[in-house]
Amino acid sequence: MVRSIILSACALALAFPVSVMAQNDPLVIAHRGASGERPEHTLAAYELSIELGADYIEPDLVVTKDLELVSRHENELSGTTDIASREEFEDRRRDKMIDGQRVAGWFAEDFTLAELRTLRAKERVPSSRPDNTRYNGLYQVPTLAEIVQLIRAKEAETGRRIGLYPELKHPTFLLEDAGIDIVDLVLRALRDLNIEPDDPMYIQSFEVGVLQRLNQRSDYKLVQLIHPDGGPADELDMRYAEMVTPTGLTEIAEYADGIGPWLGYVIDPVTMEQTTLVADAHALGLKVHLWTLRKENGFLPAALQAEGGPSADGQYKLLWAKALASGADGFFTDNVREFIELKAE
Repeated sequence: MVRSIILSACALALAFPVSVMAQNDPLVIAHRGASGERPEHTLAAYELSIELGADYIEPDLVVTKDLELVSRHENELSGTTDIASREEFEDRRRDKMIDGQRVAGWFAEDFTLAELRTLRAKERVPSSRPDNTRYNGLYQVPTLAEIVQLIRAKEAETGRRIGLYPELKHPTFLLEDAGIDIVDLVLRALRDLNIEPDDPMYIQSFEVGVLQRLNQRSDYKLVQLIHPDGGPADELDMRYAEMVTPTGLTEIAEYADGIGPWLGYVIDPVTMEQTTLVADAHALGLKVHLWTLRKENGFLPAALQAEGGPSADGQYKLLWAKALASGADGFFTDNVREFIELKAE
């Protein structure tokens, strides 16, 4: 069965010549930086991704106790920093309900920026990226201001524009748990950093209300993220699966400029067949930015995994070629180097 799926995938990929894939020039969005080669959400990961040719870098934004925007995959810090080993913060460990799930650990909103500065980043998924663990302990948690400073320095160095693609993490939880309104913080930060709506930037979220408020208060380009499971934390009666229907897309088009769907909504992970989602979204004027292109077995569908365990490269080019042929406007990728090479083939 697995062999037949793989052979089918090969045939489907070969059915799309390079000329078809090259009809558009989709954006290369560095997912948390060059996170396939450096620990994610570090200045080193962002800088490397820019040097490799990424069009946009994507920081996930969380908030500190003193209302600074910093970049972490989640507001819970133990998965991406060494905080669990810091005796001075042992008494800060908490249990919190975040988007309906109980989470135990240390949370950014309980620490000042000065305290977070004492932490060091680590690789979040060492089983899939063991080589990245060599960088554990080297990098600090970056602020949004530092990320923008890096972008501007690299623009001056390279002579090309580099986009910013922040994700706002858990807006409803932050407002209810800590009284923090991330919309106010982000709009103030963008104003202070002199980032205008016509600059290369998208703001994204899995929640709906935060994007609707941003749409009412600004002209920044907005993207509705769409997860394979569940629904938005602020819309308990809504399912993500409903958002990719024509009716759901029509509603999104009222407040957002694009969608960021899970790749499986466009390329079926079992049959490798393409759906109509890209065409449906384009018909409503919505951009489509798919997530996430990764090359390691640990992130690939079972039929495309190779020997060697979760850290070995799978048959990722088959999936990526199908994704490129879909006509999507951009792709989030952990592997900027390999994706740009594939685009050029």
